[in-house]
Amino acid sequence: MGRRRRERPGPGGFLVVDKPGGITSHDVVDAARRWLGTRRVGHLGTLDPQATGVLPLAVRDATKLVPFLEGGTKEYAGAIHLGVRTDTLDGDGAVLERFQGALPGERQVAEALAAFEGEILQVPPMYSAVKRAGVPLHRLARRGEHVEREPRRVRIERFAMLLYEPPRVRIEVVCSPGSYVRSLAADVGDRLGCGAYLEELRRTRSGPFRLEQAAPLEVLEQAAAEGKLEERLLPEVEVLEMPVLALGEEEARRVSHGGEVPVPRSRFPDGPGTRVAAVAPDGRLLAVMELRPDYRLRPLRVIRQLE
Repeated sequence: MGRRRRERPGPGGFLVVDKPGGITSHDVVDAARRWLGTRRVGHLGTLDPQATGVLPLAVRDATKLVPFLEGGTKEYAGAIHLGVRTDTLDGDGAVLERFQGALPGERQVAEALAAFEGEILQVPPMYSAVKRAGVPLHRLARRGEHVEREPRRVRIERFAMLLYEPPRVRIEVVCSPGSYVRSLAADVGDRLGCGAYLEELRRTRSGPFRLEQAAPLEVLEQAAAEGKLEERLLPEVEVLEMPVLALGEEEARRVSHGGEVPVPRSRFPDGPGTRVAAVAPDGRLLAVMELRPDYRLRPLRVIRQLE
């Protein structure tokens, strides 16, 4: 039995990866763990293997902040291929049917996309990471099993056509977490009567993380080889996008051990429920705190402790 690799000390923060196609999100996490010398790395929102783009990673203490960042809006650019249905709803699957008639016109396609904007019920695809009795659906699908899935309520803020070059439709999607663009593509094909699958997908935004902050794997690997990868970590306080509360030494020590802090009403005009990022005198994030009705800030999650 091999010995566990020793954890390398270092700062916490967020690393934004421009994931290439052909690998899983977990492959990216494994690479980051090797580069940084820590097992404490997790991703914020899976990307399918064939999808590319923004994959944020939480590193070390920042993994404690994942629950506060998972609900952010997602944005995608991609392409739908009309006239073909596949079993996986994307280009990696087996072809189930090819449409023999004329493909719909540009106006019909644009109207079909717009029909899915707003709150909709969406059935997760069989080839997805959703679990049934602890087993991912994609594993069941590869065994030839098909199970009923409960529809989920998602919100599609924008589903627009950027360019139509039949059979390809270039699209832009802005949606809530948990939305499946593959399912949207297939549903558009069903609505148009010709079938469709998702040909390309690139995530351009995931909550506060954007494509311009992301770096390709080869760039990050080179930075790791040069000992400069941790310089690319985004500070936790910046990512949270919450008001920042600077604490004195005594308050900081109390909060880091789960204690509360009284605050004046005038400082929090939005009232109880307001959340803040509490930082120590050295600027490090200590906790995410929430204002109670008695105007005391209570730690929701302590990130690090002070002696």
